Amino acid sequence: MTDDHHQTNEPIEQKVAAERDEGFVVFHIGLRINAFWKVHRWLPVFLLAPRMIRELVLDSESSLLGSRTVVGPGIRNVGFIQYWDSFEALRDYARDSDRLHFPAWENYYEDGTKEDAAVGIWHETFVVDPDGYETVYNNMPPHGLAASDGTEIVPASDRRNTAAGRLGHTDGTDSPL
Repeated sequence: MTDDHHQTNEPIEQKVAAERDEGFVVFHIGLRINAFWKVHRWLPVFLLAPRMIRELVLDSESSLLGSRTVVGPGIRNVGFIQYWDSFEALRDYARDSDRLHFPAWENYYEDGTKEDAAVGIWHETFVVDPDGYETVYNNMPPHGLAASDGTEIVPASDRRNTAAGRLGHTDGTDSPL
């Protein structure tokens, strides 16, 4: 695969897997609009989230490897799936008062938004060891981990033919179905 494989929207017309030599963090974060009529509560959060992503993407030293926006279920829920170098990098960003997140976090807790329930905020953090994940993509453009910086896209053949093989539990000759 070429180095620019992360930037294409064209499907890679084969079964491939994403591989990383280092561990990483998967961070899911989002909001749920609970009261559409309280626009003053949820709109600022809704509009700030993409700005935070841009801030990270434009900073080559942010340690954000990749980010995807997800919507649903329904139109009330908007979130992001992010890949980070480390938990420490994610935590450092979240607590950096010179970045967009920390002042927004403080404001959420200080302006009454958290008690109002018009908008819900959630996140989940998963620290992933280099041998603790598997991926497969078939006839897909780079997606998720495969679209993240520092990830190699490799053919999902031989030992990578099955999920158990990609996790190192078999040699890949077990049936993928």
